[in-house]
Amino acid sequence: MTYHVLVAEDQADIRDLITLNLRNAGYQVTAVPDGLAALASQLELACDVLLLDLMMPGMDGLEVCKALRAKGLNTPILMLTAKSTELDRVLGLELGADDYLIKPFSMAELLARVKALLRRAELLAAAQTASRKSPTLLRNGALEINPIKRQAHIRGTLLEFTALEFDLLLHFAQHPGQVFSRGQLLKAVWGYNHDGYEHTVTTHINRLRAKLEPDPLRPALILTVRGVGYKMRETC
Repeated sequence: MTYHVLVAEDQADIRDLITLNLRNAGYQVTAVPDGLAALASQLELACDVLLLDLMMPGMDGLEVCKALRAKGLNTPILMLTAKSTELDRVLGLELGADDYLIKPFSMAELLARVKALLRRAELLAAAQTASRKSPTLLRNGALEINPIKRQAHIRGTLLEFTALEFDLLLHFAQHPGQVFSRGQLLKAVWGYNHDGYEHTVTTHINRLRAKLEPDPLRPALILTVRGVGYKMRETC
């Protein structure tokens, strides 16, 4: 199967370099110079993964991401950004981006991220198929997770998660009491393990706690194991 990748980048030299490397790796590529063209392209024919530059004329990557998610399109999105502040990363994740890559980056790393996003999408599809054959709700105290519908309720209230937040929560719920390092979570949930990106896990853990815990500063569900990593409490 040949996967189709959209590259939305306003700098022609970067766009051409990314396109060349993706095609050499066997991907079909659609390349556009701005956010408006990216949005129009996806509404006409959705690709398998999107690479969106954060800063583009007319409509930036965040606006494209928000518009696509609002229309119910769950295509994996990798945000490319020259900005490296935590606020920019969190905002991108809040609007539905699956991952981000800070410029300058190597083509090898970009290809690894694309491969990881596609692998996650395949695993998700397989898990949903398996769940339909033997549907199981996961419960831990007041938390209830429906893997098929990708929904989570706590004390009967539906919670809103990004795709990666839900995947991280589901991974914890499927392994209650098991401790995972940030590197292990990167590999299991994101599909890659690169030094220097462990803070991505920390950001998502904090976001989960903000939505799940009555007091995020004193978590009772997603626990920190000092010097090791994180775990979900034993099922209760």
